[in-house]
Amino acid sequence: MPYDARPAFDENGEPLPGPRVGISQRIEEHEAREHLRARIVGLLDPQEHGQFIARTQAEDATDEAIANDIRYLKQRWEAIRAGSNGAAPGTTLYTELNLAQRVLRDWVGDKTIRVLVEDPYKVDGLKQFASQYMPEVMERIENFTGERPLFELHNIEQEIEGALKRRVDLKSGGYLIIDPTEALTIIDVNTGGYVSGRSFEDTVFKTNLEAAHAIARQLRLRNLGGIILVDFIDMHDESHQTQVHDELEQALLDDRVRVRISGFSSLGLVELTRKRTRDSLAYQMLHACPSCEGDGRVKTSQTVCYEILRELSRMARQFNPSEFKVLAAPDIIERFLEEDASFLNQLIDELGKPISLSVEGQYPPGGYDIVLL
Repeated sequence: MPYDARPAFDENGEPLPGPRVGISQRIEEHEAREHLRARIVGLLDPQEHGQFIARTQAEDATDEAIANDIRYLKQRWEAIRAGSNGAAPGTTLYTELNLAQRVLRDWVGDKTIRVLVEDPYKVDGLKQFASQYMPEVMERIENFTGERPLFELHNIEQEIEGALKRRVDLKSGGYLIIDPTEALTIIDVNTGGYVSGRSFEDTVFKTNLEAAHAIARQLRLRNLGGIILVDFIDMHDESHQTQVHDELEQALLDDRVRVRISGFSSLGLVELTRKRTRDSLAYQMLHACPSCEGDGRVKTSQTVCYEILRELSRMARQFNPSEFKVLAAPDIIERFLEEDASFLNQLIDELGKPISLSVEGQYPPGGYDIVLL
């Protein structure tokens, strides 16, 4: 059972007095679970007969955030119950919130000045949703009527493009390389052409400090989760390591998703774990390249040419055709006509069969077919 939940009914099937609160077992310390349970119970009506389940993110949430969630869930539950009265079989009683509603619920808080919406129809829907569940933000929802599109005005397209790239440039001239893998995400910090201060150590320190803030932002922007290894530029001064670690820890406080951070390892790496909430931005917006199948690499033309030569030799023994025709991408054919022409001619002599070449401009890099005639 994933939650440490208390039964909602006694042995006779009667509701137990007071609210029931289940705590995620991923919160391993008994004292932490009981403390969180006590906080939530303190925010509930003593006559409450519902049951609430607290996930790991609740451990770091404020009482105000928890109270808002309780209020929202109770309102949603009452709406479901009201809709079920007299409803015919097959009636939909609840649907997940749409994207705009989820953004309003999860991201709009006290620091939000305005919520600009370009679609007037969505403005009405969001205001209706806010009036019922978030009345304090309803007046901040505005219909954007500017001449330029909202994404263009605030460079949102460029931000999205940047968040999908492997390299993130820092203002100082340094840069990050972010490589998500199946098991973990690796972030490498580099100085680039940045040179500042009295020594190289000073340059490294300043680059790492800037990188700490950039890393915290990129984790939120890309919604990276799981294990994250950060390879800061090597620092020999332990006080510099401590300051960079503290700077990263402070920058991560703005993250609404739970993040745990370790100190510098003996290899100079910092390990983070960030709770997975939704798919990452890249997973939602990109798919694997059909040419490299997501590897990020394709075979060189030389490798493909040798592969074709071996395949021609194998097919000659197996099928014994009268002639071969090789259809391939331009770079493959070009190599057969130049650097590897001698190998092709040698194979033609060995097989005693003609091999013709044909350029196929629509083939992906490294793509080819062999036709038996």
